[in-house]
Amino acid sequence: MKRYSLIILAVCSALTVLAQTARTFKLPLADGQAEMVCFLPEKPCGRAIVGIPGGGYSMLSNTHEGTQASGWLNQRGIAYFVVNYRLPNGDRTRPISDVEQGFRIVRDSATVWGINPHDVGIMGFSAGGHLASVISTHSPYEVRPDFSILFYPVISMDERVSHKWSCVNFLGKEGQKNPELVRDYSTMNAVRRHLTPPALIISASDDRLVPFVTNGLEYYKAMRLAGNECAMYVYPTGDHGFGFGPWFKYHQQLLTDIGNWLDARQAPKPGAVRVACIGNSITDGHGIDMATANGYPAMLQKKLGADYWVRNYGVSARTMLNKGDYPYMNEQAWRDALAFQPDIVVIKLGTNDSKPENWQYGAEFRQDLEQMIFTLRPDLQQYAAMPAKKAQKAMAKAQAKAAKAGAAPAKPRILLCTPIPAFKSTWNINDSVITNAIIPIQQEVAAKYGLEVVDLHTLYAGDGDKMLFDGIHPDGKGAARMADIIADALKAQ
Repeated sequence: MKRYSLIILAVCSALTVLAQTARTFKLPLADGQAEMVCFLPEKPCGRAIVGIPGGGYSMLSNTHEGTQASGWLNQRGIAYFVVNYRLPNGDRTRPISDVEQGFRIVRDSATVWGINPHDVGIMGFSAGGHLASVISTHSPYEVRPDFSILFYPVISMDERVSHKWSCVNFLGKEGQKNPELVRDYSTMNAVRRHLTPPALIISASDDRLVPFVTNGLEYYKAMRLAGNECAMYVYPTGDHGFGFGPWFKYHQQLLTDIGNWLDARQAPKPGAVRVACIGNSITDGHGIDMATANGYPAMLQKKLGADYWVRNYGVSARTMLNKGDYPYMNEQAWRDALAFQPDIVVIKLGTNDSKPENWQYGAEFRQDLEQMIFTLRPDLQQYAAMPAKKAQKAMAKAQAKAAKAGAAPAKPRILLCTPIPAFKSTWNINDSVITNAIIPIQQEVAAKYGLEVVDLHTLYAGDGDKMLFDGIHPDGKGAARMADIIADALKAQ
């Protein structure tokens, strides 16, 4: 009787797919050695998910951990793409490159398929969950997902606490002997604050194949400690490998939980003005719990509304100086900010440069600041050798000519923020260097290249350290005020 009921349910599911899926087709990947199965919905909502089946990196379990999700997702208007990747056999680049190629195809074809290219997630199962977490933490910005759904994922590559054969098959026997590789591809160690996409982790408490406590829970902890958005659903029973199978005791609850999580996600509005917030710990949100949601860039997003898309690219302790102890332009966040192709860039660097150990290279602050500006705006580099007044006249003439020809203004628009006053000399930060050396350079460079200055130093000086929890970093109120100040500056032009 149970088997008969499952057959009826399977038939109903198939009819649902036919009713909700407008088109199904396959695309070859990796010279035909891999493929992507595509399910496009009748009424696209703009969202897409790339599915990654499990199978211990030794086979592909691509039905209940792959194609079986298509009907439910298409019914919700979500385009779905299952990547049948090449098995690694010790060469991890094979499955990684297949999934990355799938992402490129989906984003390149977004307009044709009714997809918002900035609302493309990944959903992986077991070893496929590990692969999904690798793409979420290791892949470059252009092929990194916007969100991740990880079913009972293999996270650790340490076979003593994980699924042994997933570890061996992915890294190879020699790779398993390399502690650095094992650590790097144990993806809880690769989570990056603000950069790793939001994640939903799904597991059963009684999973005997991939221990939840040393895998999925570790990824959740890393995300939460980084302040990144992350949710976790652990069902009482179900063991391993339930996927989208209707036999799973909590199947309907699972669909409700995933649906609610997806519904709560807000994708950036197509055509929204992109704002990249570059900076040190003050931008990063040091000391503010869940800074991704509560730091100044997140508050700026709320104040500007849906017509803007604000991203936080702050990294604590970083310097503008390339010879500083932690140069910002060496960071993944800087590379991501460039790949974001922002319309507006808010630069808030200089505080850590004031430390004696960094300011010994202060003679290079101007050229390093100019390097950042020229990387963002290559059109400005032609004026570098000119005296300031001559450069200003040349730029004004070029802008007038462009305006007369109907050309769009050069992008991005750049705002230089002066450092907030350092009311305490914590970490060797020196407000005298900030006031008498760093801010004058910022103002001179801004004047020469026609950039805007947001004088946070003056605006915060009158309040003392009332909104700074340690004399250096804004608290919640201080971050809100910073967002107000920058929002007003953005809207002023």
